[in-house]
Amino acid sequence: MQSIQELVERALAHIAQADSLAALDQARVQYVGKSGELTAQMKLLGGLAPEERKPFGQAVNTAKNRIEEAIEQRRAALQETAKPAGPELDVTLPGRRRWAGRVHPITATAETMKKILMGLGFSYEDYPDIESEYYNFDALNTPAWHPARDLHDTFYVGQGQLLRTHTTAFQARVMRASGGQVPIRAMTTGRCYRADDIDASHYPIFQQLDVFAVGRKLSMSDLRWTLTELAKGLFGAEAQLRFRPSYFPFTTPSAEVDVSCVVCKQKGCALCSRTGWLEVLGSGMTRPEVLRAGGLDPGKYQGFAFGIGVDRITMLRHQINDIRLLYDNEEAFLRQF
Repeated sequence: MQSIQELVERALAHIAQADSLAALDQARVQYVGKSGELTAQMKLLGGLAPEERKPFGQAVNTAKNRIEEAIEQRRAALQETAKPAGPELDVTLPGRRRWAGRVHPITATAETMKKILMGLGFSYEDYPDIESEYYNFDALNTPAWHPARDLHDTFYVGQGQLLRTHTTAFQARVMRASGGQVPIRAMTTGRCYRADDIDASHYPIFQQLDVFAVGRKLSMSDLRWTLTELAKGLFGAEAQLRFRPSYFPFTTPSAEVDVSCVVCKQKGCALCSRTGWLEVLGSGMTRPEVLRAGGLDPGKYQGFAFGIGVDRITMLRHQINDIRLLYDNEEAFLRQF
């Protein structure tokens, strides 16, 4: 029993003096390896009297546990202070260049649109992606029975809550927050969500800019002037607009707006289907029901509104033919912008 105690003390001292992982491994082999000194002690069990075997075996196992625990503690200490493998740092080598980040083309387009509209007197504010059915549908003259609501079937996240299908949902919020103070000129932009197919021109998530104004004598001419200034800021001074009658539940009269093709300059190409025009947004004069939902009297005030797909404008400005490229996060593609 005394010899085992002396072996343990010698082993612990040896382990404590190990100054490398290689030296520590040599100590492990010497004491608890297959041919180690402590392993050899176990071979003596066969020559002991039956009553001596149990206490001797327990002493050997206790010694083994102490040595192995000391080895693990020493290994952890050596690894903590060990130098990294490989050559020393060569300070004469040039540094590794880090690529500078870029603004995503969708974000850049949205910021350009916001700057143009701010210059026209519109204020900007963000609104939540998760919206109530009331602000997303009912306040925009689209009650549950309205057939137009089926076209905006989307992702519901709770009772009466859904991921907004258009940023137009912010209009009633702005009018109510104004406390009846008119005129109002406001805009917002952000993600919208629809249960849509994925192809070259559709994606379930898209960015939209929504703009509206309320005043006492606003008319379609004010809407057209605002859109013309926005188009010139986005596509150049030569940009022209074309209004086509349309329908939206929250505006009347309503119009789809086309811009002169940015590629062929109205000569006709594949992008504009040989027409010389590209559809870019929907617009119109605010319906009385929407003004009432915002707490304003439609007998006193009039408004106009329009919504633009930021993704579509981005594709036109950079002549991108597939919307999926904007969401694939392919670094080689995004470096072009």
